[in-house]
Amino acid sequence: MNIPCFGLLSPRLKAKWRSYASDHRGLAAVEFAMVAVPFFFLIFGLLEVCIIFIVSTVLEHAVSEASRQIRTGQAQESGFNEQNFRQTVCDKLLDMIDCDAKLYIDVKALNGFSETAIDLPIDGSGNFDDTGFDYKPGGPNDIVAVRVFYEWHLLTPIISAPLANLAGSRRLLQANAVFRNEPFGD
Repeated sequence: MNIPCFGLLSPRLKAKWRSYASDHRGLAAVEFAMVAVPFFFLIFGLLEVCIIFIVSTVLEHAVSEASRQIRTGQAQESGFNEQNFRQTVCDKLLDMIDCDAKLYIDVKALNGFSETAIDLPIDGSGNFDDTGFDYKPGGPNDIVAVRVFYEWHLLTPIISAPLANLAGSRRLLQANAVFRNEPFGD
């Protein structure tokens, strides 16, 4: 081992340095410390993506099941309002999502399928904007768009910052259902 200015050290320091340099105890701990940060970064990021995927899938299923009552006319004939629809969605969420103020529902009857809103309701500062949301399930043969949004707080905000699409380390999850109501009430 050639170290600059090694020749300037006393023989006793040279011997001490050689014994220190040839000692391999703790090498595995040092190597693990070098690899641990990227490894855990990758693991926690992967877990966050998996959780978001699972919650999104459960939300999609809940919206699909709850929308069936609008599509068949059961909701209209039994006088469902937004709170009843919200409760129906929440009952299907398997307690994975708290049905609190972070769950937003928009149900609108449309004139055609091309009127379906596909953009995310996020304002310029990265906050959710629910202006214009309503609950109008329409009548028989109407085209209806059901959009449900949920503000998911990221579990690992620093690691999963690229996943955030809202300000404050939050991700906006969205589930949609667009359909033509059945000819109910006849």
